[in-house]
Amino acid sequence: MKGILLLAVGVAVGFIVAHQVAKTPEGKKFFDDVDTKAREFGGAVIDGYKAREAELRAAVADAEDVIADLRSR
Repeated sequence: MKGILLLAVGVAVGFIVAHQVAKTPEGKKFFDDVDTKAREFGGAVIDGYKAREAELRAAVADAEDVIADLRSR
């Protein structure tokens, strides 16, 4: 229980400090850079997911064609 309390206090203090740092020009630039990198990473993950999904759908379609061809013999 003590660990959860310390975690909650640490998170709260972290948010307060981050809010104060974000008020400075350097802090704002830092958080803008972090936000840009996080959005780029998220975009890359989404692009990779969509590409892999397209590959898998194509493989399934090919397998269905093969199965249909084998059934017709």
